[in-house]
Parts: sequence; structure tokens; C-alpha cells
Amino acid sequence: MTRIFDAFLAGGLVMYPLLALSVLTFAYAIERVWYWFKLIFQEKQVVHEVLRAAKTDLDQALTLAERSEGLAIGRVLAAPLKLKFASPETFHLALLAALDREFIEMRRGDKLLESIAAVAPLCGIVGTANGLITMFYNLKSGGADSTSVLAVTSGIGQALIASGAGISLAVAAFVFLRTFMILRAQQMDYFSKVGSELELIYLHSLNHPLKINSTSI
Repeated sequence: MTRIFDAFLAGGLVMYPLLALSVLTFAYAIERVWYWFKLIFQEKQVVHEVLRAAKTDLDQALTLAERSEGLAIGRVLAAPLKLKFASPETFHLALLAALDREFIEMRRGDKLLESIAAVAPLCGIVGTANGLITMFYNLKSGGADSTSVLAVTSGIGQALIASGAGISLAVAAFVFLRTFMILRAQQMDYFSKVGSELELIYLHSLNHPLKINSTSI
């Protein structure tokens, strides 16, 4: 810990904004990882239960979907089912609106990661420039004694540490961003597929009202 703290201080003032950006990056990443972890490991069970119930009882399907509204897929399935006696067009629009809301939620924070990936290297460059300026100033004003040599090496160290920290943070932010984008693309396809299956079941129930719960007729 002492070495890390010493390296942080050696990087100069630019390390403080980089530290703040690092906290934002990893705090957001942890929140998103938890979001995707819950969704991916629970959604298939929710979809299976809701679609199976919808084939015979839309009210039961709604109850199951509402129990899972803590998940994005639960909210998507519940939204159109909450509409009683809805026309196919209304059901479809409600489903699309729910999908749009969840897709927007999935994109939350992407702009933050994009900004950090762009700004972090620039902060590193500023730190590098500051370290080089310090080094050249010490070379100009000092001689060849041990004190001036130490000042020169500290300037080089500041430049390298700041540059490395900025690039490392940018790489981390970019990796998180790309990972979440891939997950989002996969989930958008899956959500659309599940929504289409629910819509087909609902249309079938309208054409065969005797096969659903009497309270839904």
C-alpha cells in the first residue's frame, strides 16, 4: 500500500482527477455487473414460467410476471398483460413501449464510460507534459550533482506514471463499455424474441377464448 501511495503522489496533481474517474468507472461497472448477473441468471426461468402459464391462463401469467418485476424481463412481460381486453394493436404497442424503456435502461451509463475512455488518456498526456517540463527545467537550472539528477528522474517518473495511469483507466473503461454493449445486443435480441412469443400466445388466446381463464374473456 505504501508503494502504491508513493507512486500515486509521484504522478503529480493529474492523478487526483484520474482517481476520481477511476472511482466513477468501477462504481458504475460494479452496478452494471450486478444488473446483468441478476438478469442473465434468472430471466430464462421467468420467461419459461410466464409463457407456459400464458398458454392457459393470462391472469396467472400476469401474476408470475409481476412477481419478477425486479428484473427487466419481468417488467416487459407484465406491461402488456396488465391491459385487460386489449386489442392486438394495443397489446403490441404496450409491449414495444416496455421494450423501449428497458433498452434505454440498459444503455444507462454508456456515455459516462465513453467520456472517461476519451478523457483519461488526455489527463495522462497532461501529466506527461508536466513531468517533462519539470525534468527540462531541472536540467536547465541544475548541474550534474546528485540533487539535480534526482529531480530529473522524478520528472521522468511523473511523466511515465501519469501516462500509464491514464492509458490503463481508458483501457478499463473501454473494456467495460464493449462488454456491456455486447450483453445489451444479445439481450435486445432475446427480449424481442420473447416479446414476439408472448404476442403470438395472446393472439391465439383471442381466437380461442375457451382455452384461457374465464376472467380474461
